[in-house]
Amino acid sequence: MKSNSLPPEAELDLFDHLALPPPPERMFTPLPDELADFREFGTPTRVESLDTPAGPVPVFINEFWTARQRQAHSLHEISYRACFKPQLPRFFIERLSEPGDIVFDPFLGRGTTLLEAALLGRTPAGNDANPLCRLLIEPRLNPPSWTDIVARLEQIPLDFQDPIPDELLVFFHEKTLREICAWRERLTSSPVDSWIRMVALNRLTGHSPGFFSVYTLPPNQATSVTAQRRINEKRNQVPEYRDTRALILRKSRQLLADRPWPSATPRFLTTGPSQTLTGIPDDAVTLTVTSPPFLDVVQYETDNWLRGWFAGINSKSVQLSTSGKIETWKNDMTATLRELRRVTQPGGHIAFEVGEVRNAKLRLEEIIVTAGLAAGLHPLLLLINAQNFTKTANCWGISNNSRGTNTNRIVLFQKEAPSTPQKSC
Repeated sequence: MKSNSLPPEAELDLFDHLALPPPPERMFTPLPDELADFREFGTPTRVESLDTPAGPVPVFINEFWTARQRQAHSLHEISYRACFKPQLPRFFIERLSEPGDIVFDPFLGRGTTLLEAALLGRTPAGNDANPLCRLLIEPRLNPPSWTDIVARLEQIPLDFQDPIPDELLVFFHEKTLREICAWRERLTSSPVDSWIRMVALNRLTGHSPGFFSVYTLPPNQATSVTAQRRINEKRNQVPEYRDTRALILRKSRQLLADRPWPSATPRFLTTGPSQTLTGIPDDAVTLTVTSPPFLDVVQYETDNWLRGWFAGINSKSVQLSTSGKIETWKNDMTATLRELRRVTQPGGHIAFEVGEVRNAKLRLEEIIVTAGLAAGLHPLLLLINAQNFTKTANCWGISNNSRGTNTNRIVLFQKEAPSTPQKSC
């Protein structure tokens, strides 16, 4: 079977011959004061201090955004492993940027930061080592019309007669698999086809009749063929036919339920390692909000192998920063933060989110502060967003203060402007 070609890469020379004006002076409400007085969810902020080689860094602990499910724009409802809630980037975007500013994420994942930036009138920009991520975010930054989606879904024939990958029949009814192969082979790089591809990627496998597959793992991770065979035997289940066209239409309606829709063109959208942000100029970004892979906690290659097949991506060729060795991970993050310092405007900010891993015994924020200092950044504060686990986490047997990541831990850095007083955040 021939491999489906990816949409062409975005032009990376958008800054050629573009003289960037100096960043305007801004007056922000001092963020430390706001965090210390924060009581929006009924509890006072606990203020502590983290000792670092550069001196003490203030630590603010509270619930700073809601833990409720589905409290953001419907366009965010795309599954991806280890993604943070939209409220996290919104919290920083609203406070540390203005409309039109470039908001960046070098580990864009499903594109939460970029979509939230677009919804707030900022200019989104992103990078990820995995080309799958671009397929997930780009169509949602400027969705096609509902009429165009419906018309195109009806236009593409699904009578696929070429050979199919029989090993995937553990997931799909044969007729369903033939329809999936038709989408895979016949979708183009047009905006409406890119939308359909994005939705199909997120309907491939799951644990309800809303997905193309028989009952399997949640949609943000695909199990192996062997493991799925065991699931089928244990549940005494056989894949039933799913109407893929109807399911794509239904998911499209859900994604487009909230208004307004964004209409944003990324200033840049690149695929590559975070340590070398090729094509992104110096001093271009006002704010970065990001979260890197937490060591080797998540196996993105194996989780996305089926999505990679559908998109024509060889997942084994994608180089991700997922080392389990702390020193290697620290060196990778130092190189990333050094590159982020290069692309950040003087006075701009970097909100770097990490979690507690290895049964909360390893605090990655301490490693990140050290890495940021080595990269020449100033650590302003550490924000710890503490809240109860969501329904999904509890389904996996992960309870609060027991296993897994119980908190968001965001180190906020600033690139200080030379020869000028430091601006308050």
